[in-house]
Amino acid sequence: MRVMNAPSGVGYCLAIAVLGLLTAAPLAQQPPALTGLDFILDTYVRDGYVYYRALKTDRRRLDSYLGQLAGVDANRLTKDEQIALWLNAYNALVLQTVVDHYPAPRRSNDYPPGSIRQTPGVFERLTHRVAGRTLTLDQIEQTVLPAFGDPRLYFAVGRGAVGGGRLRSESFTADGLERQLAEVAGECVTRGECIQIDAAANRLMASPIFSWREKDFVDAYAASAAPPYQARSPVERAILGFVRPKLLQTERDFLEKNTFEVAYKPFDWTLNDLTGRGDR
Repeated sequence: MRVMNAPSGVGYCLAIAVLGLLTAAPLAQQPPALTGLDFILDTYVRDGYVYYRALKTDRRRLDSYLGQLAGVDANRLTKDEQIALWLNAYNALVLQTVVDHYPAPRRSNDYPPGSIRQTPGVFERLTHRVAGRTLTLDQIEQTVLPAFGDPRLYFAVGRGAVGGGRLRSESFTADGLERQLAEVAGECVTRGECIQIDAAANRLMASPIFSWREKDFVDAYAASAAPPYQARSPVERAILGFVRPKLLQTERDFLEKNTFEVAYKPFDWTLNDLTGRGDR
């Protein structure tokens, strides 16, 4: 067998460089490893529902992630980075709060068994540390998020309930924020918890989130409602301005008759728990 002499000098260096590129190429094509909140959401969230029991036994990453958020300096972030920070913080805090009390004992007949609302003061009294501030979940939703002037954010937070926004299997990012929020708004018209058009009853049923954050939706969407709806209340125009561009043509045709009633659905506080389904 013939043995080739080893290359030397420039030729040797070039051979090593080419070999390095060839061996590195397959690694460069691999997707980046999931870390932090992305790993948690990708592992434990499916179509807005959460494997809470499994998350409770493997909560180290969740607690570590929230520990890191406590000291973040939000003032040094861009607007989109701040929005992503607060949306991720809210959703992660809800996950942590649920697993802290999971399974929640029934304390009130006003809410479903296991609901996050079975934990007293869960939104209005329990405090959390985020970006150097001590806040409740209600304070994040009612004082932090409104400052960004985008009511789509209220459907981007899950609230640990079936009636809340659909929890995503990925975290929010500054680079992908507009795409993600557009998807959040688009999902609204596909979910009965958000919008339900009942032609037989001549009614449009809307999530109470529209009424909870009425001013924000009116400011952003009331003016965009089509001319047939100008005689309606500002919040009804806002709801129509928000959902109409994403409706099916048959649904638009029904609404253009402008004879329907707008009513709010009761908020469904059932825990968005996937535990026990799919062998988990």
